[in-house]
Amino acid sequence: MVLRKPQIVVISDAHLGTYGCRAKELHRYLKSIDPEILVLNGDIIDIWQFSKKYWPAAHMKVVRLLLRFVQKGKKMVYITGNHDEMLRKFEGFELGNFSITNKLLLELDNGKKAWFFHGDVFDVCMQHSKWLARLGAIGYDTLILINSAVNWISKKLGGGRISLSKRIKNSVKSAVSFIGNFEQTCADIAIRNKYDYVVCGHIHQPEMRSIENEHGSVYYLNSGDWVENLSALEYSDGAWNIVYYDQLFTAEKLEVVEEEPLPETEALYAQMLQDFGLKSI
Repeated sequence: MVLRKPQIVVISDAHLGTYGCRAKELHRYLKSIDPEILVLNGDIIDIWQFSKKYWPAAHMKVVRLLLRFVQKGKKMVYITGNHDEMLRKFEGFELGNFSITNKLLLELDNGKKAWFFHGDVFDVCMQHSKWLARLGAIGYDTLILINSAVNWISKKLGGGRISLSKRIKNSVKSAVSFIGNFEQTCADIAIRNKYDYVVCGHIHQPEMRSIENEHGSVYYLNSGDWVENLSALEYSDGAWNIVYYDQLFTAEKLEVVEEEPLPETEALYAQMLQDFGLKSI
């Protein structure tokens, strides 16, 4: 496969360490790109639900590949989210081309300003009922597990993929209203600060559209997630695009191209340490 070379790539909400994470697909996508800047816009590792009992080799391969990007001199910015909020105490940390922050402002090659942040700061539930948000995360992960079983049966019967969570979100008026309010709030603050783009994650809803208010307009972008939508944002030659895994790697290609076998997590961890000249502890 020929490497694509976007200037900026944004991924968010991978939720590594959970059953719903589509780590194999994320790893394959990351291997297909050679960006100048990689923005990890929150909830990449799900520390809320992290368990030593569940950390598959495929998840470790993603972490190792991300570290290889840094090793190769690529700029990588990790923006903290709510599921990895533990990292917020390391805000301002820099190591070579890698940094951790809570928000990011970039001036693009076309002179326009792009403001990046995860978005949970605008979630009322996150601000006032964090225990309820954590409970909801467990419920969401359970729904994804059920969804996997439903899709397995659907495939056996010759049907297509079904997203139960998408159907629920699209059918519940309060969920639709929340998404709309979230997008408008992000846009309003970006307009007030005279930014040209506002780039978020958090709500697992890939989007790219202009939003206006009485003070102006801004281009709102959301990178989606790697649980349901398997999507990312790419910026090249002055233009943003949402890319979807299923469109980049069609079903026909997936049947022809075999994934390399996954070594055990311990072997991946040892190899990762070796790559960076470190000794096992």
